[in-house]
Parts: sequence; C-alpha cells; structure tokens
Amino acid sequence: GQPISKSFPRTRGPPPASHAEVPAPHSPFLPAGSRRRYRPGQRALMEIRKFQKSTNLLIQKLPFSRVVREICLTYTRGVDYRWQSMALLALQEAAEAFLVRLLEDSYLCSIHAKRVTLFPKDIQLARRIRGIHEGLG
Repeated sequence: GQPISKSFPRTRGPPPASHAEVPAPHSPFLPAGSRRRYRPGQRALMEIRKFQKSTNLLIQKLPFSRVVREICLTYTRGVDYRWQSMALLALQEAAEAFLVRLLEDSYLCSIHAKRVTLFPKDIQLARRIRGIHEGLG
C-alpha cells in the first residue's frame, strides 16, 4: 500500500517556510542571485592584503614582452632582437620591484603631506628625492 499522509488545514498565520528557501538574517549563505555587499573601502583593503601576501607577478607576461620588444625596436634602429624567456622574466621582476618601491615611497610622500590620496606630484617628489640613479633621471 501507499503511505497515508494526513494534512491538517491551517486557519491562521502564514504558511510555513521551508529552511532551504529562506536563510536566516545572519546566515553566511545568501539567496541565489544576490551578492555580498562590502562597506566602502573594504574591498580595496581585502585586495591590498591579497596582493601583499602573494609573490607572483602582477603585470601579464605577453603585454609586458610586447612593450619590451617595442622599446627595443626604437633603441636598436629597427633591428628585431630575440629575447630569451628568462631574460624577459628577469626584466619583468626588476620592473615590478622598481614600480612597487616607487609607489611605496610616493605614498609616504603623500602621507607626509597629510593626505591619503596619491597624486602625481608625490611620484615626482619620490623620484626627485631618490636622485638620478634610482629615480631614472
């Protein structure tokens, strides 16, 4: 035989909601279609922490190698040199380290000026303080 299920008619109150449909207000699971909303600046801080933990390169390899080859063409009067992948990788490591250090120094300049926003004049000041060798002229 078939199982007998008794259902009693409800006269008062809303129909019962199943637990799978409606999550609790403080539940870590959100309903389908909605995304997590972060307070202003929170996402940026999470991104900063993520990139400070990582050691991988941040500039994509192919666009960087295109720029290197283009610069090389301008300084070699059109002679197209071949580049080893390890040479491009070493150049990219050095370039990213230089940029990170320059931006760190520039941000210190903006903090010294009692600002939080990084301006182009902060980068110019950091390069000027570094001198002709470290600031690239």
